Amino acid sequence: MEPLYRRVNTRARNVRHRHGGDFRHRRNTEAERVSDATRGPMKRQRRGLDYTPLFRFLLSKVGEDWDEVFGDAAKRLDRTEPVFWLVARQPHERQAYVRVGESTYYSGLFVDDGNRLRKVDPELGPESMSRSCECCTHTFNGVRFGER
Repeated sequence: MEPLYRRVNTRARNVRHRHGGDFRHRRNTEAERVSDATRGPMKRQRRGLDYTPLFRFLLSKVGEDWDEVFGDAAKRLDRTEPVFWLVARQPHERQAYVRVGESTYYSGLFVDDGNRLRKVDPELGPESMSRSCECCTHTFNGVRFGER
């Protein structure tokens, strides 16, 4: 089976990583010199993975049995955490849409009482979304919105 994620070229020029900076920019700052207790663990960042195929897969499975959908997705992923970026685990975590990246949005999902995958707001579409800036291309579930 084909994986539900893809590798992004991180060695090309001008590739921007949005999640934090390098440790070299934080070391030996005044706060670090004052207290070693503030120093966090140096853990390896997971960079260069795009989960767009997973998000499209989940949206295509709305209305189907959650156990089957999750089992199929888990077999095709490196880790299961990205599934829960869209699928709310608890009722208070439900959101109509989820922002993934700077200008990419997807429908929020949840598992109903019948163990079926559902959209939080089924009527929400790209026509009901508005752009936050003029410089980026905004998408909702893979469809552009807010074009001039």
